[in-house]
Amino acid sequence: MNKRIRIGVLRETKNPPDRRVAIPPVTGLQILNKYPNVSIFIQPSDIRCFSDVEYREQGFFLTEDLRDCDILIGVKEVAIPTLIPNKTYLFFSHVAKKQIYNRELLLQIIKRNITLIDYEYLKDNCNKRLVAFGHWAGVVGAYKALVARGLRTDFFDLPPASSCKDMEEMYLHLKKISLKPIKILITGGGRVAMGAMQTLRILNLKEVTPEQFLKENFKEPVVCRIDPENYVERKDGIEFNLQDFYDNPEMYQSTFKPFTKVTDLFIACHYWDPKSPKFICAEDYKDEDFNISVIADVSCDLNGPIVSTLRASTIASSFYGYDRFSEEEAIPFVDKRNVTVMAVDNLPGELPRDSSIDFGEALYQNVYEALLADDPDGIIERATIVKEGWLTPQFAYLQDYLEGKEAVKV
Repeated sequence: MNKRIRIGVLRETKNPPDRRVAIPPVTGLQILNKYPNVSIFIQPSDIRCFSDVEYREQGFFLTEDLRDCDILIGVKEVAIPTLIPNKTYLFFSHVAKKQIYNRELLLQIIKRNITLIDYEYLKDNCNKRLVAFGHWAGVVGAYKALVARGLRTDFFDLPPASSCKDMEEMYLHLKKISLKPIKILITGGGRVAMGAMQTLRILNLKEVTPEQFLKENFKEPVVCRIDPENYVERKDGIEFNLQDFYDNPEMYQSTFKPFTKVTDLFIACHYWDPKSPKFICAEDYKDEDFNISVIADVSCDLNGPIVSTLRASTIASSFYGYDRFSEEEAIPFVDKRNVTVMAVDNLPGELPRDSSIDFGEALYQNVYEALLADDPDGIIERATIVKEGWLTPQFAYLQDYLEGKEAVKV
C-alpha cells in the first residue's frame, strides 16, 4: 500500500501580498482523484484569489496548523517565522542567484533541516522549464503598457488589470480602446513575449517585420517583435548564432539603438544575461531623436539592460518617471519629456485566478507524478536546492553565499 502523503497549501506571507495559489480547488480535486494516498489541507487566507468558501464547497479541510503535513506548497518566499522544521517545501525561493535579501531565508531552511524544491528549477531532460508564470507576466505587462499609454496621452482610460475578475474581463476593456498610429516594440521570443503578443492581438494591430518597423511610416498602429539577432551582434563580425549568444554573451554588442529612434512604446520581454550588452545606455536617452515614451519592462532586470529601470514598481503603484537628462526618477505623467516606466516584478499577481489555474495545471501535468510517485528522470532532484538541511551537489556553489562571502543584489 502506498504511503499516505499529506500536502499543505500555504497562506502567502510575502509583502506586498500575493493572491496566487499553486493548488486551486480544481487542481486539488484532480490530485486527489489520481493519487488516492494523498490528502490536501488548506491554510485559510483572506487574500487568496480562491476564497476559503470555494475550497470548503469542494470538500477541502481548512486548518491553520500544517505541522502534520509532509509537503508544504506555496508560491512566493515563505516568511521565516512560519517555517516548520523537517518538512519539504515547494515555492519560488529566489536564492539560487545569491540574492542578498533572501540569504537569511536559506540559512534558516538549512538550520531547520528543511528540504527546499524551487519551481524555477523544475526542468525536463532538455533543460526546459516545466512550470512558470512567464506567459501571464507578458499578458498583463502588455496591458499595463497600454494603461500607461492611455494615462500619458489622455486618449483613453483602462482600469487596472488587478481590478478585473479575470483575463476575459480585462480583454473586454481592451477591445473598447483604439490607438493612434504608433509603433510598439516587443523584445524576446519566449513565453513572456508570446503572452504580450496575445494581449496586443486583441487590438488587431498590424504586425510588421524589423526592417519595416525601422524604415517605414504607417498610418495605423503597428507592432513588431524582435529576437536577439535583431538587437545584438558579435563583436568580431562572426554570423549570429543563438546558442553561441547564450553561451558567450560577453562576445556580443548591442545594435538596439536604431529602435530607440522609431519606437513609441517598448515592451521588454527578453531573457538577459548580466554578461550580455545593455540595450539602452544612459547617453542614448539624451539623444534629441530618442522617441520612446513608455517602457514596460516586463523582464525587470535591475542594474540590467534598460537603464531607466531604476527599481521594481508595485501593483498598487505601477508607474514612475525617468528623467532622460538627470538620469533620476521623476513623478510619472507630469513632464512628457520623461520616459514612463512600468517595472512591476509580480505581474501575474494581477490576474491571480487565471495564472493560478494555469500554473496548477502545469504542476499537475508535469511534476506531481515525480513528486508523489516515481521520478525516473530526476525532475525533483534537479530542482532540490536543499535536502534535509544540506545543500545538494548542484547548488553547492551557494556555500560562499551562505557564509556571507558572496552575494548579489538582484
